[in-house]
Amino acid sequence: MSEAQTESAPQAEQGKPQLPAGYASHYVAKKAMFALLGNSFRIEDPSGSLQFFVKQKAFKLKEDIRVFADEKQSEERLTIKARSWGDFSGTYDITDATTGEGVGAAKRKGLASAFLKDHWLLLNEEGDQIGEVIELGGALATARKFVKLLQWIPQKYVVKLDDKEVGQIKQRFNPFQLAYDCQFGSGDLDPRLGVGMVVLLLAIEGREKS
Repeated sequence: MSEAQTESAPQAEQGKPQLPAGYASHYVAKKAMFALLGNSFRIEDPSGSLQFFVKQKAFKLKEDIRVFADEKQSEERLTIKARSWGDFSGTYDITDATTGEGVGAAKRKGLASAFLKDHWLLLNEEGDQIGEVIELGGALATARKFVKLLQWIPQKYVVKLDDKEVGQIKQRFNPFQLAYDCQFGSGDLDPRLGVGMVVLLLAIEGREKS
């Protein structure tokens, strides 16, 4: 692992939480171009060093996604579990696998994501909404849902907590591989919730781009 992954920030800014050990504020997330019996995702630091790895099983009606620190899947970092069958308007609980601590949850606004633009709600451990992840692009974002050729146009998401922008997730222009540049630079967002949300975008929204 890189030094950035194994060490927390030495000192948080006043009023802002420290990053949990093993987490950073900037990632590149990629979906494997070729995968049999399920998808796999790599989340790397800007230098290309692997930070998180996911192997998503195929044919699962109820998602149970495990996020590991390595491709050997020997060190589990996060679990992401759907509360109910299917994922049209699913809520996904995100848990820190190293401590057992509930990080929060992400709830997909199914109708909006299917017919308008991708939209997720961020929840705390008690189930209260604390933020949201919204696709930008207005009418173009909606048109992408119905015009196949427009799916090549990269998507951009804004991450908000209490109406304050705390991060961005930008799709790279790459017709052959789904990839996102992810920045959670404000320090307000729990990076474990940010990583979990990126995995859900790759795993759930990414199905529409397969």
